[in-house]
Amino acid sequence: MKRKLYFLSAILVFSVVFVSCEDEAIDVDESLLIGTWRSGTLYEKYNANGTGSTWDTSDDVSEDEAQAFTWTVSGAELRQMHIMEMGPSIPKTYTITELTTTTLRYQDFFGKSTSFTRVN
Repeated sequence: MKRKLYFLSAILVFSVVFVSCEDEAIDVDESLLIGTWRSGTLYEKYNANGTGSTWDTSDDVSEDEAQAFTWTVSGAELRQMHIMEMGPSIPKTYTITELTTTTLRYQDFFGKSTSFTRVN
């Protein structure tokens, strides 16, 4: 009888722990995304019409030479379609973990997080 009680208690504890550790889905206000964001030398610019660009000053690339992309937000998913000069567009998908008027944080499929600060 004691063995059954311990087993049931263990199941109850595990079920509470696993339920409380689930990520809560967030719904992103995409209007907060509009603007230019910086993470070190990496910049991303999001325009209200669903277009954008990205550049990295450490690669000696300026905004005028930036890689163009289109973007959409669905729930917490940010999808960028990078427009290539030759060949098909390249999709990149991120999960937004934080979006405020000054901070953008997202992570890719592999769990790599990137944190940006709004520059304008």
